[in-house]
Amino acid sequence: MNPVKPGETPRTPWIVGVSGASGTPYAAAVLRALLAAGESVDLVVSRASRLTLLDETGLAFRDAHWRDDLREWLSRGADGKPGTFEVDITGVRHWSAGDLAAGPSSGSYPTKGMLIVPASTACVAGVALGLSKDLLQRAASVTLKERRTLVVAVRETPLNGQTLRHLVALDDAGASVVPASPGFYAGATHIQDLVDFVAGRVLDAAGVEHDLYRRWKGELGGGTPVR
Repeated sequence: MNPVKPGETPRTPWIVGVSGASGTPYAAAVLRALLAAGESVDLVVSRASRLTLLDETGLAFRDAHWRDDLREWLSRGADGKPGTFEVDITGVRHWSAGDLAAGPSSGSYPTKGMLIVPASTACVAGVALGLSKDLLQRAASVTLKERRTLVVAVRETPLNGQTLRHLVALDDAGASVVPASPGFYAGATHIQDLVDFVAGRVLDAAGVEHDLYRRWKGELGGGTPVR
């Protein structure tokens, strides 16, 4: 259990790592769902992902202003519209990607596991090879060695043989590999529905309850949109 300071409550967080792959709306959806489920989150946003976030949303993510930046990011829908969601981020703790002395860098720091969403091929390679070049990779390596849940939402296409071998290595090490590949049987009518499907599958792999998408019930036509 984490040490408890006056006024604090015990927390055992999920680590969420955001790497530089395209797909920052997936990360936002996962973060919102974890917080809605009452989970605590330790957030690590890589340097490369900040460039992707800026490119995909026009938003900056700054260590010194991370609360304001995170609140603005999570309030936006997958279509970029501001004010789509209301999110309470009090359950989030942010760690700088360059802070290799951070809590998640050690196996003695208790967590429920780690979700990397989206995961770039460079991130996949670094974790598979145990490079630990930044806190995101180090936290993933710690998660594996401690036999905790690691979910890797890889976002790239096509995949070459080298990346496929890295993904097999992660699977062999106990990670769950969840490609950011949306399904259409849930009756998607909006880009947010497709994003939420992938985010929901990531949370399924982690065993976190959510209501992000309509599940298959064995009945054909159940996901057909009403026109």
